[in-house]
Amino acid sequence: MTRTERMQLLKALEEKFNTRFLVYITGDRLGLETQIAGDNVPMFHEHLSRMGKQKSISLFLYSTGGLTIAGFALVNLIREFCDEFRAVVPFRALSTATLMCLGANEIVMTPMGQLGPIDPSVTHPLGPMIQTPQGQLTIPVNVEDVNGYIDLAKKEFGLVSEESMAKVFDLLSSRVSPVVLGAVQRSREQIAFLASVLMKHHCDNGEVIEKIIGVLTRERFSHDYIIGRQEAKSLGLNIAEADSGILDLVLSLFNEYKDMLELTSPLNKEALLAGQPQGIFKFVRAIVESVDLSHIFSTSIQIDKVQIQPPGQPMPMPHYQDTLLGEGWFNEQVR
Repeated sequence: MTRTERMQLLKALEEKFNTRFLVYITGDRLGLETQIAGDNVPMFHEHLSRMGKQKSISLFLYSTGGLTIAGFALVNLIREFCDEFRAVVPFRALSTATLMCLGANEIVMTPMGQLGPIDPSVTHPLGPMIQTPQGQLTIPVNVEDVNGYIDLAKKEFGLVSEESMAKVFDLLSSRVSPVVLGAVQRSREQIAFLASVLMKHHCDNGEVIEKIIGVLTRERFSHDYIIGRQEAKSLGLNIAEADSGILDLVLSLFNEYKDMLELTSPLNKEALLAGQPQGIFKFVRAIVESVDLSHIFSTSIQIDKVQIQPPGQPMPMPHYQDTLLGEGWFNEQVR
């Protein structure tokens, strides 16, 4: 489907909702994942400036997360241009994307719509490292994993005395730098603060806000936990269900972006080369789009199939060598 045809769907949604729409897709195709990031702010501003001040703006959102402060900034920017802000979730809006939804007056979810916990992970120069074929890699430390370790000592092993808990903390800090542990605690406090600020647009009941933030930051045990539409309602979030006409439009538009970014097709280099020793490929990985303008993040890679001789192996093995030819955001102005 061409951009013109996609925009026909988007215009139909604008008419149904009586709102202007902005689309934000960060792809999670296996091997080509992208995330919500601060470099999107100028693009959002360009789209919103073209729209001008509106009574209502809706964000069509698909993402598995990213930088929390970037999501917070994007919601605040959208709210500079509208009186009412709506989030439309066709499928996944996880982690930072869930945080963005908390800043909306209303969240429209399809039956397969998903929200998730907003407990952050911290990647720090002093964080724990693992060895990979490409060298040492710093791994993120999840806030709730740290708290889970402390709870394990208290609840499962009954360690409550100051002396025993001091030993528990000493063991933890011998594996994870105390500086990183401090950053983990700050990130937990920050995400709760950001969520509480954004939720004042969503709900005026302080107790409900506190309950929802508690669930999303502490009470779902795993960052991978999925919150469906009915559970989101039961938590007290302002969830709207689309009628059949709107639902068809939302899912049709999402399917176009799904196909455009090939979200359900893991990167398979052997299949891409189709028996050839070399090929150049371009991948669409993220989109910021409105009726007036498109920003598309794409990556161009040259893939070479070569033979390498692993140590101790009698036969050479196929190996794929990637050469990055270029990547970045490209904009298309619609006249």
